[in-house]
Amino acid sequence: MGYVQEARENHVKKKVEEALRSKMKQKALKECEYYTSRYAECASGRTLSVVWQCRKQAKELNVCLHEYTSDSVLEEMKKAYMLQQDDKGSLNVGAS
Repeated sequence: MGYVQEARENHVKKKVEEALRSKMKQKALKECEYYTSRYAECASGRTLSVVWQCRKQAKELNVCLHEYTSDSVLEEMKKAYMLQQDDKGSLNVGAS
């Protein structure tokens, strides 16, 4: 597959990409809820000391979030969206 063709297949409108990013972040927060609550529990009642007292929990949370919010995850979501749109388009063409 050529670079131009691949770029076209992965291209989505800016609003769609923003919506996919938002969906990706929501899923990440849901999947990492355990680590989010551990960090929140550690940070509760602290101010400045949260930086060094909760370093371990923050790192665990970041590792989890990065697992679900990477560029590769977004690209997979874009591909799935484009396939879904192609399927809708082929259904509409067949109905004519």
